Amino acid sequence: MIKLFKVKERQRELAENANGKLPIKKQSAGELRLHKDISELNLHKTCTLAFPNGKDDLMNFEVTISPDEGYYLGGTFVFSFQISSIYPHEAPKVKCKTKVYHPNIDLEGNVCLNILREDWKPVLNINAVIYGLFHLLMEPNHEDPLNQDAAAVLRDNPQLFESNVRRAMIGGYMGQTFFPRCI
Repeated sequence: MIKLFKVKERQRELAENANGKLPIKKQSAGELRLHKDISELNLHKTCTLAFPNGKDDLMNFEVTISPDEGYYLGGTFVFSFQISSIYPHEAPKVKCKTKVYHPNIDLEGNVCLNILREDWKPVLNINAVIYGLFHLLMEPNHEDPLNQDAAAVLRDNPQLFESNVRRAMIGGYMGQTFFPRCI
């Protein structure tokens, strides 16, 4: 029975190719869900979505966030998203492509956001992740840090933290670390 289905499918593909059409690529469940999530996005006015590999590659995209208030006001931060074929059963892989002085984003771009780790559930969607990233930029959390130094400064001296964020965003060295301009 299984071989019959494979034979029929192969015959259909050959017939489509004979008519000059390319075979239709079947979308995975993850691609279908992602397409739905993207079509229902409700982005903040300071967020944009881009597909650097073209619209045919929905599973890899970038979100740019330019906060309009908070410590990171005026900065532009790009996050890359890699979506697995088993999405939403596996959380998206998100990295910050912009080097940033932030307690919840390390210097390699790894992001510490609970819904990308232990609190991920299939009912969550891309909109929830983007909102979480936006919230991290609006209100950094020193209690669950990836960048221990930035978290300690935020906790102990918020004014110095704000000054460090500004210096990093205009570009240059902070200690041994170079931060490219992101304003």
